[in-house]
Amino acid sequence: MKNFKYYNPVKIVFGKNTITELPKLLKSRKKILFLYGGGSIKKNGVYDQVIEALSGFDFIEFSGIQANPDYASCLDCVLLAEKENIDFILSVGGGSVLDAAKFIAAASCYEGDEPWDILTGKVKIQKAIPIGSVLTLPATGSEMNSNSVISRREIGEKLAFSSPFVYPEFSILDPETTFSLSKRQVANGIVDSFIHVCEQYMTSHIGSPLQDRQSEAILKTLIEEGPKAILSNKDYDVQANIMWCSTNALNGLLGCGVDQDWATHGIGHEMTALYGIDHARTLAVILPGLYSYLREQKEEKLLQYGERIWGITMGDANVRIDEAIARTCLFFESLGIDTRYSDLGIDEDAPEKIAERIDKKSYALGEKQNIRGPEVIKILRNLK
Repeated sequence: MKNFKYYNPVKIVFGKNTITELPKLLKSRKKILFLYGGGSIKKNGVYDQVIEALSGFDFIEFSGIQANPDYASCLDCVLLAEKENIDFILSVGGGSVLDAAKFIAAASCYEGDEPWDILTGKVKIQKAIPIGSVLTLPATGSEMNSNSVISRREIGEKLAFSSPFVYPEFSILDPETTFSLSKRQVANGIVDSFIHVCEQYMTSHIGSPLQDRQSEAILKTLIEEGPKAILSNKDYDVQANIMWCSTNALNGLLGCGVDQDWATHGIGHEMTALYGIDHARTLAVILPGLYSYLREQKEEKLLQYGERIWGITMGDANVRIDEAIARTCLFFESLGIDTRYSDLGIDEDAPEKIAERIDKKSYALGEKQNIRGPEVIKILRNLK
C-alpha cells in the first residue's frame, strides 16, 4: 500500500426530516447565499423546508444553476456575493449546484483578475467562503469532497479543481428529497457513482484488500439497489442506500494508498464540453472500450472484479474479462443507459476531435499516464 494522508472535515447529517437541523448548523451566520438550480426544489417541497429553516436568518437567493454549471452564471453569482457581503453559501440541489457553490466560494475570495485561473491551476486557492449543502440528487459525491467541475460554454471547456478550502462544513442527506427525481436522473446518478468507484478500484494490484473490499461493497450495493430505484424511486430504504453509496464512492476513502485512474472522466469531460451529453452517459460508453483496450495492464483487477462482483470464474483471462465488461454493460443498459459509442448520435469524427483536445492540453491520462490522443481514438472506437 502506498503512503497517504486522509483528511475529511465534512459533517454528514443523514436521514428523514434532517433539513430541520439547518438552524443549528448555520449558527450565527450573518448573510447567507441560498443557491439552487432550475426550480425542481420548489415542486418537491424542499424549497419550502429550507425557507422555513432559514427563518430568522438574513439570506438572499440565487437560482438557475445549470447541470454542468456554467462559468458565466457562476461569475454573476460571485458579483452578487461580493456586493451582499455573503459569509456563507448554502447549496440546495445536486452535485452541479454544489460544484458551482465551491467555485463561487473560492472565486469570491480571489484577488486576481481572471477567476478562470482557479480552474486551469495557475493559482492556488488561499481561502474561500464557507459552504454547506442540502443534497437532493446523489451522484457526484461533491457533498463530502473538495472537488468541483465547471463548464465554460463560450469556449467549449470543462475543467475541475480541488482545494481543502472548499470542503462543505456540513451536508444534509435526506433520502426523501430524491423521491421526485426522474428515472434519467436516478440512472445517471447510479452510473456516475459506480464509475467513481471503478476509477479508484480498477487499477493496479498493490496489496490493498481493505480498499478493494470497500469498493466492491459499494459496487455490489449499487447493482442490487439500482434496478429497484428505477422501478420506484420512492422507496426510502433503496434511496438511502444509493445516496450513501454515492457519497462514499468519492469522499476520498476508497482512494487511500492505491493508484487511481480517472481516464474515463478525463475523456468524458471533453465529450460533454463538445456535445453537451450527460456526464454519466459519456462515462458509460467510454468505460467498456477503455477496459477492453487496457485489458493487459488491468488484467489482475479486471479478473478480480469479474469474480467478486459478477461470479465469473470459467474460461481464460480474455474470456473472463470480456464477460466482466459485457455484464457491466448489461447493468448500465438495465438502467436505461447506452453503452455503445454509436448510440450517442454525435459526429463520426468525434474521437479524433476529443483526442486533439486532449493532446493540445498535454493530458496524459490513466494510472500509468499512458493514455493520450492516439489511445483515446482506439478506446472510443473499441480498437485493439
